[in-house]
Amino acid sequence: MNWQRGRKMTVEIDLIDKTGRLAEDAAETVEKLIRFAADYENIKEDCEVSITITDNEEIRQLNRDYRGKDQPTDVLSFALEESGDGESEILDPDMPRVLGDIIISLDKAREQAEEYGHSFMRELGFLAVHGFLHLLGYDHGTEEEEKIMFRKQDEILEQFGLPR
Repeated sequence: MNWQRGRKMTVEIDLIDKTGRLAEDAAETVEKLIRFAADYENIKEDCEVSITITDNEEIRQLNRDYRGKDQPTDVLSFALEESGDGESEILDPDMPRVLGDIIISLDKAREQAEEYGHSFMRELGFLAVHGFLHLLGYDHGTEEEEKIMFRKQDEILEQFGLPR
């Protein structure tokens, strides 16, 4: 294993802007925010996350195909570490932990920032953290789960510098 005492964990982020409309500083802020969230969540091992910025039409198709909801949504997460019934996890200790994919609609982020009366960067950051927490296993299917997840999102965003 490649562990060295005192070595800081790294989060490799593959951010792809399919729209060509995301400013470079916004992309850099999202990457820093996800690294901050990983540190906040006390992730000790190296990991990888893919973030795709897309538009309402593409995310609508993904939402339809994977969730059966034929409408655009703001963020989708596809955790690669989840295993279904009868599946076993194959983990190579020499490889980074691959958390999964986050897909964000740039159109929805802009719409919701305006609707909620906060900055575009705050909304984009919220969606990125929301997706990231889903990759870590957080959910909001019940009222209790929602309280935990949303409290954690607010804490991360506040401490990072993107408050409401």
